[in-house]
Amino acid sequence: MKADYKNWVPKGLIVALLAAAAAAGLCFAVFGVAGWGVGWTARIAWAVAAGTICALCDLLAAQVIVMYRAFSYNGKRQLARQVVEGTARYVKLPPGGRGLDVGCGSGALTIACAKRNPQGSMLGVDRWGHEYASYNKPLCERNAAAEGTNNVSFARGDALKLDFPDESFDAVTSNYVYHNVTGADKQELLLETLRVLKKGGVFAIHDLMTPSRYGDMRAFADELKRRGYEEVQLLDTTGGMFMSPAEARRLMLKGSTLLTGRK
Repeated sequence: MKADYKNWVPKGLIVALLAAAAAAGLCFAVFGVAGWGVGWTARIAWAVAAGTICALCDLLAAQVIVMYRAFSYNGKRQLARQVVEGTARYVKLPPGGRGLDVGCGSGALTIACAKRNPQGSMLGVDRWGHEYASYNKPLCERNAAAEGTNNVSFARGDALKLDFPDESFDAVTSNYVYHNVTGADKQELLLETLRVLKKGGVFAIHDLMTPSRYGDMRAFADELKRRGYEEVQLLDTTGGMFMSPAEARRLMLKGSTLLTGRK
């Protein structure tokens, strides 16, 4: 059995865009070109509207397909694997230690961290909402079994309010999760994650930390240092660490940043 970590881009989105382009193209041909059952004015309107929709859907589908191929674990680029394994390198557990992955999705980062820390264990939590309907707890468990990883477990949880006491874990991590939590203050989300981290524990949180989403992250990092956090770093992963600046723009990953340090 092979692990199936799915794709950050839902395949259904590609199908929907191509179907919309096909439907718009059909309307363009039938009503805009052939003028079937419509007058000249309506014919021109159909041609402009349907042609525009068809072109836009085709362009969007092409962009989404490029992203799908780049993120695929089975493709040549395997960007998702590179990001997951690169983030996992910063998660270090002591003997008997326990780490938390917030928003574990298909379990990729949780499992990668567990494999790198056989002396400890990892817990992955996720709300597994309808936005990513193919992600769920049984999928995570199947992936862990496929990887031969037995020091990992999964549970339902909410990044807005983690159901754990303060200082419960020796490490906390997350990958491309918090920007999806609409309406929430992203820095408050980070603090909620850090709340459950033990003193001396490490953190590695990767996300699209643009100012429009996260505010001033330099000031946030400085505040962590003032609170006694150590080795705090904001690592731009679009400068060659995980991807190039051009690739980040092409894949809509501009602002990808890894926040690391020790509490």
